[in-house]
Amino acid sequence: MIAKQVTKFSLKTIPVIFLTGLIACQPAPESSTNTNGATSQVTLRTAHSSWIEEHFQTEIVKIGLEKLGYQVETPKEIEYPAIYISLANGDLDYSTVYYNPGHEAFFNNAGGKAKLEGVGILTSDGIQGYQIDKKTADQYNITNIEQLKDPKIAKLFDSDGDGKANLVGCNAGWSCELSIEHHLEAYGLKDTVENDQGQYTALLANSITRYKQGESVIFYAYNPHWISAILKVDQDVVWLEVPFTSLPEELENITEEDTFINGKNHGFPTTEQRIVANKKFLAANSLAKRWFELVQIPAEDINTESLRIQEGENKPEDIRRHAQEWVEQNQELFDSWLKQASNKVKTQ
Repeated sequence: MIAKQVTKFSLKTIPVIFLTGLIACQPAPESSTNTNGATSQVTLRTAHSSWIEEHFQTEIVKIGLEKLGYQVETPKEIEYPAIYISLANGDLDYSTVYYNPGHEAFFNNAGGKAKLEGVGILTSDGIQGYQIDKKTADQYNITNIEQLKDPKIAKLFDSDGDGKANLVGCNAGWSCELSIEHHLEAYGLKDTVENDQGQYTALLANSITRYKQGESVIFYAYNPHWISAILKVDQDVVWLEVPFTSLPEELENITEEDTFINGKNHGFPTTEQRIVANKKFLAANSLAKRWFELVQIPAEDINTESLRIQEGENKPEDIRRHAQEWVEQNQELFDSWLKQASNKVKTQ
């Protein structure tokens, strides 16, 4: 989900600003010394976006902090730009939503390395790109999104009757929407392809229905996500290549080498999900920082969780239970991280 520079406000941004204001009005947590001898806040504050899958990662990290003697408030739900601003202002302490390099604009616009710090690699090798159903790809020999410049090819993916391909895009505010719009312009697809934006999950569900009915589908895909557990690569869908690497100004340092994955140019770089935290908080909480450096969640486990959420186990208590089950299934590794974090602090 990937990089956006906020330049103007609309009515849609008012709830975000309001939420940020509410957080800023809350008193800062007090400090104490935990059983490991590390200075910590009595109650830590965190948040994730409305993308519900992030709740799972947030809960796993939270369980570890609780095992280390911290108290952690119920995570808040705030959209990406406001999370970074709240962290920089000290209204939040940490978050698990730092998608690198996509969120660099959010990170830098909130104060950058002077106020924030990215820690650890929670989940590595997130893959992005465009997928179409394999049946259509094979029948028409479609391998590159540039082929949709041909109105006859684009019309195969028309779901609303206007003759243009309906590309399922990501939510506004995720930042990947900026790369998609940039691609449509750079590859000359504006006249034949529409970027359908709305609720990504609902749009994907509609694509699955269309696919099962034998219709052609095209969508922006991100892995880890439940879609990869339902529409399997090289069985149900295939990744499309792009003709060349071209990304928005915020990602101008990304090279063609960065966007090649398994021999294909996806047009998007691989993504690392990291933990981002207030720099002063990390300086005062070496135990939490060391925990952030150690904890990791494999992409395939997030795919499994994402599918459980999609199938209806999507309440906060469900996701908390899933996180606890994940810890139990990885107990030996999880405990080793806790031990390493504690021992690191004790030797300082």
